[in-house]
Amino acid sequence: MACLKIFSGVFPEIMEEIIRYLRNDFSTLHSCILVNRLWCRLTIPLLWEDPFSIATRNFHFIEIYLHELNNDDKTKLINYRMKNDIIPLNTLFNYSSFIKKLNTKHIIYIIEIWIKEARSLTNKDRAGYKYKECTRLVYEFLFKIFTNNANLNTFEIVLMGYRWDLSFFFEDIFNTSLSNPNFIRNIKNLTLYVSYKNAVTTIEYLRIEQFLSLISSKCNLITSLDLRLDYNENIINNDNNIFKKFTSDIIKSQNGIKKILFNGDSFDILDKLYLLKNLNNPNLLKTIIFNEINFTNININIIEILEKLNGLESFHILNCKLNFDNIQQLINITKPFKLRSLFINMIVVNIEQFQLLLEVYGKYLENIKFGKLSDNESKEKLINLMIKYCPKIRYFELHKSVDDRNIHSTFNLIKNIGYNLNYLDINFPQNFNLCSIILQELGQILPKKLKYLNLNIIINLNDFKIFLNNSKNTFIEKLLILNNNSNDENDERILIYLKEHNMKIKRLNYLAYVKGNGVNLSCMKNEAKEFRSYGIQILNYNDSSIQFVDFVKEMY
Repeated sequence: MACLKIFSGVFPEIMEEIIRYLRNDFSTLHSCILVNRLWCRLTIPLLWEDPFSIATRNFHFIEIYLHELNNDDKTKLINYRMKNDIIPLNTLFNYSSFIKKLNTKHIIYIIEIWIKEARSLTNKDRAGYKYKECTRLVYEFLFKIFTNNANLNTFEIVLMGYRWDLSFFFEDIFNTSLSNPNFIRNIKNLTLYVSYKNAVTTIEYLRIEQFLSLISSKCNLITSLDLRLDYNENIINNDNNIFKKFTSDIIKSQNGIKKILFNGDSFDILDKLYLLKNLNNPNLLKTIIFNEINFTNININIIEILEKLNGLESFHILNCKLNFDNIQQLINITKPFKLRSLFINMIVVNIEQFQLLLEVYGKYLENIKFGKLSDNESKEKLINLMIKYCPKIRYFELHKSVDDRNIHSTFNLIKNIGYNLNYLDINFPQNFNLCSIILQELGQILPKKLKYLNLNIIINLNDFKIFLNNSKNTFIEKLLILNNNSNDENDERILIYLKEHNMKIKRLNYLAYVKGNGVNLSCMKNEAKEFRSYGIQILNYNDSSIQFVDFVKEMY
């Protein structure tokens, strides 16, 4: 009886908590909409928090937003030869009010795809008919709608592409934010990636500076800050102090920054570290992420600066260049900082020093990836060191640091990690023998549950069948496969095996598959529909594969 009351809506606050727990399970959320009015009312806001980032190929939600335009603006769209019936006459909710997160790069990308489907163009003029102008107009309209309705929690401004991205789109962001500061007032997570190298006029710089100034004056609730600002030396006469000033102003204006991501860009890492002195509440800073930073040319004791941050709990080193002195500074640290992530493309120090590093931080490391090593003996030693000192690895990538001679030591590492391992990336697109060994033996050592497994390998049909049979006791929430074997018949059999693998007992929730000829399974509507009947949702491979920086930002 109690369960009936809950599901009939007597306790909607309990139901709301249950549905929020399903926030990232979009398939289940879509099913919840159909149960009753209460479930629909509770579910719709979650589905519309960040629709531009959902891994789907259906972008008709843009039309629902455009329903909010006035008749004059709708007429402007029709003048760009939009289909007359493309915008719905009625909608059930004020969908734009649910938006909590926006990423400008995702928005531009989705608009470009949507326009190709939304306009009535012949093949002759489809490619270039006022394409940029139409993209910019839809972008402008969407931001006008969002500004009037949304109250953002996360704003990711990513303008790193062509020059017209800057001159068109940044102008719209600035103008809409200026007209209604409430749109950005409650931002807690700010990402600002702007490539000034593509700007050629001082007007474009002025808009960027004005926007940075607007952020520092109107936003004081930011807890997570990620800045990457590249500048054109020819325009600003080798003086980027103005950008340092605005970055410093943004940091000073915040009441409690908890996470900062420092990217490799035009600002010297020394300047970045000194920005930490501008924090209003330095003891609230919990996480620092270094991404693509070259530490090798820095004559400064990094730890001396970090140790002044009494609240710092963890830091992450992603794709950075380190030398002997840098590693030694980390080893000599006195405070109990936790090095959670270590992604290094090239090992430039000796293996003995890495042993000392892992002795200090191995018990904290959760995400690890190593690149090229000088010799096979060093590879073997490094793997054995990780077996000895790193029991809590959650994310691990097998690629250039592993070969045929040390793959079994790597298997021992995976086995030793056990249930702590949640995310496993395997990237060997050219080594057939190694791929065969991996498929034949990997399934036996996987933990009982994986959140993510990415296989970017050459797949032999018999080897893959062995892998599925050996891994039948492992539940994989998200399986990504990029098959580098170009045999079409091979692909068809693999897809059949995957359906059969999930037939009796559900072993997969989500699947992304790229065939040997490069075709993405998510583009094959009939095939994707059939997989859904087997309980497997199909995702786009490129949208679903883990990007290191985004992964760490989200997890910590």
